[in-house]
Amino acid sequence: MARALGRALPRSFYRRDSREVAPLLLNKVLVHDHPTDGRVAGRLVEVEAYAGADDPGSHGFRGETARTATMFGEPGHLYVYFTYGMHWCVNVVTGDAGVCSAVLLRAAAPVAGVDTMRARRLKSRRDRDLCSGPAKLTQAFALRGGHDGIDLLRGSVRLVDDGTPPPVRPGNTARVGLATGKGDRERWRWYVVGDENVSRARPGGG
Repeated sequence: MARALGRALPRSFYRRDSREVAPLLLNKVLVHDHPTDGRVAGRLVEVEAYAGADDPGSHGFRGETARTATMFGEPGHLYVYFTYGMHWCVNVVTGDAGVCSAVLLRAAAPVAGVDTMRARRLKSRRDRDLCSGPAKLTQAFALRGGHDGIDLLRGSVRLVDDGTPPPVRPGNTARVGLATGKGDRERWRWYVVGDENVSRARPGGG
């Protein structure tokens, strides 16, 4: 069995509002033990919070649907969705069950399984391009719709704490790709300042 990279985050860590959890996820390690490809892992360096009924940018703004049911479920699970007809994106469910709250994982710094990530992302010329955006991260980690709802405490995908604290002063901007509407200018994107793996996308709303 592969050596553990850190301590799995407890359910209580996720049982808070997404806007509180998001900056605390920076420098936590995302791990996927694939049944045939082995382990890949990356340190989270960029995240965005989505706040359900308080947030027109959230998939859950208008209430629960078959697509968004996972976001209304127990915290500490993955919400995985398909976007633009071509990409998967992965979120961590936070808050209390019945309340829509989630954090989008936007970028990570590769920690383990880099060769596997390269094989999955053949167009990436540099290692810093492997996970430097939400669709890139999901592809590098081989996360797809079948991982929607997976429990981060018990499944093949985990978030662990290896003792590296979140940055004291993380970068903080408006979210990427949201340009109009109430809430879209909220500064709900956090990132590790100076990390080369942070996405190059420009924040919306400003």
